[in-house]
Amino acid sequence: MSGAALYAHSCNSVGLRHGLAEHLRGSAALARRFGEVFGAGDLAAYLALVHDVGKGTCAWQDGLLRAEATGGRVGVPHKDAGAGLAAEHTAKPLAALVYGHHGGLPDRGRVREVLRSLSGCGPEAQAARKAVAAVRAVVPEIIPSAKLELPDWLRRLPGPRARLELDLLSRMLFSALVDADFLDTSAHFDNTSPRVAPTADMASLAERFEQRRKTFLAERPPSAVDEVRADIYRRVLAAAAGARGIYVMHVPTGGGKTLASAGFALRHAAEHGLRRVVFAVPFISITEQNAQVYRDMLDPVAGEAGGSVVLEHHSSADLHGPRASAWARLAAENWDAPVVVTTTVQLFQSLFSNRPSAMRKLHRLAGAVIVLDEVQALPDRLLAPILSGLRGLVDHFGASVVLASATQPEFWALPELQGAARLEMVEDVGRLFEQLRRVEYDWRIEEEVTWEALAESIVAEPERQVLAVVNTTSDAARLHRELGRAANDGGLVRNPDDSDVRVLHLSTRMTSEHRREVIADIRERLRLGWPTLVVSTSLIEAGVDIDFPCVYRAFTLAESLQQAAGRSNRDGNLPTGRVVIFLPSEGGTPSDTTYGFALDATTRCFGPGQADPDDLEALQRYYQERYAAQGSDGRALGEPIQEARRDLDFPRVAQDFQMIDNDHSQPVVVIRKDKTDLERAAVAADIARLRGPRPCGPEVLRRLQPHTAALPRREAQLALRNGLTTPITGDLLEWLSLI
Repeated sequence: MSGAALYAHSCNSVGLRHGLAEHLRGSAALARRFGEVFGAGDLAAYLALVHDVGKGTCAWQDGLLRAEATGGRVGVPHKDAGAGLAAEHTAKPLAALVYGHHGGLPDRGRVREVLRSLSGCGPEAQAARKAVAAVRAVVPEIIPSAKLELPDWLRRLPGPRARLELDLLSRMLFSALVDADFLDTSAHFDNTSPRVAPTADMASLAERFEQRRKTFLAERPPSAVDEVRADIYRRVLAAAAGARGIYVMHVPTGGGKTLASAGFALRHAAEHGLRRVVFAVPFISITEQNAQVYRDMLDPVAGEAGGSVVLEHHSSADLHGPRASAWARLAAENWDAPVVVTTTVQLFQSLFSNRPSAMRKLHRLAGAVIVLDEVQALPDRLLAPILSGLRGLVDHFGASVVLASATQPEFWALPELQGAARLEMVEDVGRLFEQLRRVEYDWRIEEEVTWEALAESIVAEPERQVLAVVNTTSDAARLHRELGRAANDGGLVRNPDDSDVRVLHLSTRMTSEHRREVIADIRERLRLGWPTLVVSTSLIEAGVDIDFPCVYRAFTLAESLQQAAGRSNRDGNLPTGRVVIFLPSEGGTPSDTTYGFALDATTRCFGPGQADPDDLEALQRYYQERYAAQGSDGRALGEPIQEARRDLDFPRVAQDFQMIDNDHSQPVVVIRKDKTDLERAAVAADIARLRGPRPCGPEVLRRLQPHTAALPRREAQLALRNGLTTPITGDLLEWLSLI
């Protein structure tokens, strides 16, 4: 191919092809920028420089021209040559990163097979040598003058720990590589320069937050717990000057964690030159609520310079698979924003994935403050990899971590955090719990109750404002129906007058926009004192700022019981709130395999004649018994995933690390009939972009997030077979009728 031009991608909108040398060097420059944040800029740059060297063969170049003419795919492999160069000039395990930059990180056995084939005289070896020769003629730096070594800190670690940290380093380097590749590719097709946000001025953001917080608090109606919240905020902010590490924020429900954690994170980032803040919460409902709070506090308003500060990300679309378009992966989110609000599922599923579209964002965790709100919701069966990963990010990638919860688990009792400093933000937590004790528990678990009898009991409550939280979506649907019937039979719903009782329902099956609207309606009704009965799954109980005089909670784990209590008398404006714990005769239970261990520990520690869920000593004993019951070898806490990580078996880690059952839910975009023609057209246009032949960036999925709901996968697939839905890309579906 001497003298022939080498291309990386087909013509863009103005008829220009993407030169291979331009793409390799452009990707390398971006990857270096990303990798320098965690001290591996040279490694990241080299992996990006060689990732598409295999495109230098005549077969691939001819395939590109053919695909350009027909609209098909090139169909010629191009990963082997770069993988061989990575193995030769860096460390052999890093060959997996180049080999997997399209299809996903492979296991070590597959990498060995590829490298073995490159060392022989077969067609793969011949093609790789030809590609290297052709590309070296235009990009000579693909053959460096010296081997690029792994970081010193990794070589100093003992064997088992070194293998775990090599897994984490590989993931961060892979993220830098694929994000650089995606950005450079998207820029070509957009005929522009790669879009990378400038480094945020965290000190200015911290100051903006402080000023707006003061205004927000001044405009809020006064609360009986304001003084305690202010004291908590002062103490948390003072802790921000401390060293980087793993912080514990143990604050009672209603103690102002949302604002306090943000104040700490922004000030801590400014103190230590950290680059962004990532907030992760267990439920989308909290993501939506907190993201709006942070937008109000941080996004520029009229007359202020700069673009959006806060990025909300909870899209669960899988952009791989047989239905994924060729360019779908370029729409994956990369968290290029100063403040990111996401879910713990999104964060950790990405950290332990092996797919490029899920992992491209991971390098943004380096030099970040990672705030994990409601950490009690992290599943026991995955604690070993989660805690190990967090510790690795702190020890070697310049991050700080905040573990925030009113029901702090005993994580330091587990081996992954032993020896790590536990940095407490707030001392004398027991006194805070006494100051913020605002409810009484009414235990009704001696006898099981039917949904019909429960509905009648709720309707008879004198407060006429009751929240009922149950364990499953099917339980919520059943109780909602029974409540509606009981309210009608009791003559409580007579006219469409807002001042009559309204029965409302919250579920993950609603689109996030619809759910946000219902929560706003609930808050307004409560403010006006109108009778309101609400049925919800646990999505409402962890962090959602809502205040009922009376809460009913189906018996469940101790931490959920206390979190549900945090929705009663939240602002302390009543002498006391009421929390009724009941045992439904027909109730379902979550499918998590470790739920039974935790429920048994709850039964032993809490209930009539025992402790209430806000008893700190009982909570500590509960967590210790819960972990001990799952075995001392740690297998129930995720140790097999750690074994796969040590073996660099990326597909197995991804398969075994499932925070939720992937067979359980599927994302569906819903266009609601109550939207304007213009709004519906905008959603349809974004759907069309995802289906189109040209790549699009993450902004498309960002705009579709409010219109996406999660359906049980079996129901989604049945709807697909019956023509009610149609594929968009990957596993993302479109609901075909207006709702």
